[in-house]
Amino acid sequence: MSLHVDIRHRLGSFSVEAAFSPDKGVTALFGRSGSGKTSLINIIAGLLRPDSGRILFNDDILVDSEAHVFVPPHRRRFGYVFQEARLFPHLSVRRNLVYGRWFARQGQRGETFDRIVDLLGVGALLDRAPANLSGGEKQRIAIGRALLSNPRLLLMDEPLAALDEERKAEILPYLERLRDETKIPIVYVSHSVAEVARLANRVIVLENGRISASGDAATILSAPSSAISRREAGALIEGVVEAADIEHPITTVRAGTVQIRVPHLDAPAGKTVRLQIAARDVMLATSKPEGLSALNILPGMIVEIGEAVQGMVDVRLDCDGVTIMSRVTTLSRDLLGLQAGKPVHAIIKSVALDL
Repeated sequence: MSLHVDIRHRLGSFSVEAAFSPDKGVTALFGRSGSGKTSLINIIAGLLRPDSGRILFNDDILVDSEAHVFVPPHRRRFGYVFQEARLFPHLSVRRNLVYGRWFARQGQRGETFDRIVDLLGVGALLDRAPANLSGGEKQRIAIGRALLSNPRLLLMDEPLAALDEERKAEILPYLERLRDETKIPIVYVSHSVAEVARLANRVIVLENGRISASGDAATILSAPSSAISRREAGALIEGVVEAADIEHPITTVRAGTVQIRVPHLDAPAGKTVRLQIAARDVMLATSKPEGLSALNILPGMIVEIGEAVQGMVDVRLDCDGVTIMSRVTTLSRDLLGLQAGKPVHAIIKSVALDL
C-alpha cells in the first residue's frame, strides 16, 4: 500500500495542512478534539475537497489541485466506518453485510462472506434486526459491511467513540484481529491513548490542524506531547505472552529479558501483545523492596527527568532495554536524590495493567 497525502484546506478560521505517507497496518491520526483529524480523513475519503495539494494511492492520482483532478468517493474504493454504525434499519444483519458486496468490483470480491462473519464473530447475529443489537455489535456489522466492499484502504473515524467502556472492551479484540489477519491498510482516527496503544503500528499526531509528531506507536506514545493528557502519559511496551498461571489467574509477558505479570490474558503463548503502562501507576525505590503485593519490581537506570509541572516530574527509566515512565512528586525526587544515571527499581501493580 502506498498512500501519499499532501494537502491544505481552510474551514472558516481553522485550517488543515498535512503531508504524510502511512505505512502498512494501522496508522492512527491522533489528537485532541478539534485538532483536524476528521477533516483530514474526510479529505482522504473524498467527502471533502481540499483547497490545494495532492493525494495518491498506489499509482492512482486521487487529488491534484494544479491538474484539476478530483476522484469522487465511490471511485476511490475505500471503505469508511463512521462513529455511528449507520446500518439500514429495515434490513437484517445478513442483508446489511451483503449490501457491501454491491461496491466490490466484479471478479475482485476479496474476503469471503463466511470469512468476515468468522473474523468479526457475528454468525449468531445474521438473522437479527439492527434494533436488536448492542452498540458494539452494530459497529462490528458496519466494519463487516465495509470489508465486504473489498476496499483498497479502510478509513475508521473514531469507531468506538459512541460506545461505553464495556462495549469498547468487546470490540477491541476484533479490531486487533482485523489488523493482524487481513492485508487491508487502515487509517484510524482517535483521541484515545488506550485505543491507539492497542491498535496502531504508526501514529501521526495532529495539533491545531498541523502534524506535530509522527513515528512508530511505542516511540510517539512514550514521548511527552500536549496531545496526551498527563493522566494518560506513560510507556507502550510490546511483548510476547510467555506463560499463564491458571490457578491465580496471571499471565506473564516477556519484553526482551524483562518479564511483566498482568491479569489473565485470553491469548496463547507466543502471541504478541501490547502493554500501556501509565506513568502515574509506577512507583520508584532506590533499593529493591520486599514484602510488597506488587508483582512487578523491575531494576533500571534513570535516563531522564522532565521539568516539574504542578509539583510533579516524569522520570524515564531504562529497564534492560525497555522504557518505563514514572511520575513522582518533586518532594520524592529530592528525598530520594533522583537524577540521571541513578539505579532504581520500578514498582508496578499487576492490577494497573488490566487489559
